[in-house]
Amino acid sequence: MATSSKVKLSVSQHPEFFVPGTTSESADTASELLQENHDQHHIFFNESGFHNHIAHHLLSIYALGASPSIIQRQYDLNKLYQRPAVSLEKTVVNDMHDPEKYKTYLGDEKYYHDFLVFFQEEMDKKGWENVLNEYLFRGDEIADDMLVRMYGGFLHPIIHLGFGIEFQQPAIIAEALAQAAVHSNWMAPLLIGAEKAAKENNQNGSKSLVQLLDEIHSDEKVSNAAYWDDGNKIRDGIIKRAPEEMIKYASQFTVKESELEEKTAEMTNAVVYYTGGAQHPPKHVKFDFYYIHCVNSSIFFSTFLKQPWLSTENKIRLLEWKGRNDLTMYASRRSPDVLLDEIENYQPKRLAKEESNQWAGIFERVINYDDDGHAVKLVRALAHGQVISEPYEHKESFRIKKGMWLQLGNMAIDSVEAGKPEWVRSAGFPQAWDNVPERPRAQL
Repeated sequence: MATSSKVKLSVSQHPEFFVPGTTSESADTASELLQENHDQHHIFFNESGFHNHIAHHLLSIYALGASPSIIQRQYDLNKLYQRPAVSLEKTVVNDMHDPEKYKTYLGDEKYYHDFLVFFQEEMDKKGWENVLNEYLFRGDEIADDMLVRMYGGFLHPIIHLGFGIEFQQPAIIAEALAQAAVHSNWMAPLLIGAEKAAKENNQNGSKSLVQLLDEIHSDEKVSNAAYWDDGNKIRDGIIKRAPEEMIKYASQFTVKESELEEKTAEMTNAVVYYTGGAQHPPKHVKFDFYYIHCVNSSIFFSTFLKQPWLSTENKIRLLEWKGRNDLTMYASRRSPDVLLDEIENYQPKRLAKEESNQWAGIFERVINYDDDGHAVKLVRALAHGQVISEPYEHKESFRIKKGMWLQLGNMAIDSVEAGKPEWVRSAGFPQAWDNVPERPRAQL
């Protein structure tokens, strides 16, 4: 049984998107290795705050049907550079049960292990669902601050939370809460500000995300607010140089209860649209490293909708914040042109019918691809996006349609298999493409 400190996967528990036929042997291997990662490794693999992606990687390849040997190989590849878990300060954990003292430890990665044990203790007493409702969704100062931190670190904490909830693993949920607790809350002016502006505007209906993307693309102040030399192009660019303008756009994305499923699909479709279309011909097809986090996290918003313990109000809030984050992320990379023809006309590397016309070949390639899990998360999120977008593809707000999904799946695996760089960073800046080779003449 899975607990706040024990990982235990079961083939009877189906994640949001999976390949049927997952074996108990794969579940056991993944559980054992996830437990080792939980017990022995820090949530950051270096002192710069780069994230440990082992949980994301193993759960993704497990869901797509990886064998025990593949799961073991991918774990062995990525455990080599992980930091060991830091020692526990029991007095700090005790302090954290005092709300005022709890706040003094936020934002400091050296307290990750202490926060992990704190949230495990809370879950053991109250249950993980109640802990999430208390520490993320209660709407008070502490919960709102923690929810902001969930969207920090380019969405890594909420991605981690999504995996924990999707696979029903309280230990990974505890990791996610501890990870969020040691992130910064610099997204607060944007997320809280846009939420306040949306309530004040009291508009009858939301603009679509792609309409807002078009408006942002045409707004020179917002699109040029981030500079190439900015250390963090949202914090140091958008929030510093165009905060009011960005809040104006972000606040126009709102969700009604009756729209939750459609708006979840719309959010997914929109981030796939600008992530897949942000290409730079004649350079090789590459995906933007920051944009893919908006895609990779999208799958979990379908999971959130299915949670009976989560109120409708908080499901709406989670999705509105996600859409507003995605608009800001697009702007922060200089709002690149979105080239749909790059997707529609893409020629897959492997033209064998059984692979180019099916997802199965893409899944097989990506679970065997040796990276830290970004590629498999992207492919799984794309395959899921196709499923939830299909009922709405007749709408103008859904620009990714029908066969374009498989094209994107091929683009994703082809682009990483093509070699370094696997990703571009900040696709709207020409400098981002300097080290990307040009396509062969046959592809131009």
